[in-house]
Amino acid sequence: MCRHLAYLGPPVTLSSLVLDAPHGLLRQSYAPLDMRGGGAVNADGFGAGWYPEPGSDAVRYRSAVPLWSDPSFAALAGATRSGAFLAAVRSATVGMPVTATAAAPFAEGRWLFSHNGVVRGWPGSVAALAAELPVTDLLTLDAPTDTALLWALVRHRLRAGTEPGAALAAVVAAVAAAAPGSRLNLLLTDGSGIWATAWDHALSVHAAGDVALVASEPIDTLPTWTVVPDGHLVVARPGRYCLHELATTPGEQ
Repeated sequence: MCRHLAYLGPPVTLSSLVLDAPHGLLRQSYAPLDMRGGGAVNADGFGAGWYPEPGSDAVRYRSAVPLWSDPSFAALAGATRSGAFLAAVRSATVGMPVTATAAAPFAEGRWLFSHNGVVRGWPGSVAALAAELPVTDLLTLDAPTDTALLWALVRHRLRAGTEPGAALAAVVAAVAAAAPGSRLNLLLTDGSGIWATAWDHALSVHAAGDVALVASEPIDTLPTWTVVPDGHLVVARPGRYCLHELATTPGEQ
């Protein structure tokens, strides 16, 4: 399994969320609190995406090494300031490649995407869903992984004009039906909103003042964190969030 977070609010450094927070992604990479049987560490790469200016396309940095062992990242993170970030650390499913292109965030234009979980029975369980995608999308996947395919399924819906929350919900429903027992915490941002699903894995939201932060695990001890109930979609913007129950819950597929 992986750990991820998305932030919206006043410009802050990437370091403040990932490296400096008491339980930021650096600590979660080697001391996660809730991996749910998915390993003990997140040492198979990491990545971060942000927006140089409000409304601009996203840029990103990805690496195949553990977050704590990348000598260039600390300086980059300390110098990178933005009002919107998505970052993740990776624990690769056995048999899947450990490469920079397999690490989140996945990106297109203003979209940044991450997945915390696993698709059961990969790849056969979701072959029919993959067949519904344009061939060029399959030929240009970032990596031969379940997360890259999930991104392609979400992106296909976004390109068709589907509302972001509905796109995530549709992919979760389709994959959960095709591959029961999958863990499908999906995280998406366009720099102005955050959309995320809690599907058989941990997720929390903090929305207070002019900040919105959605994360696998709270990155600090502030009392304003709320656990997102399993089987729900959370939509967050600075200072507010709302929850929507997904069509089924993880135990009902």
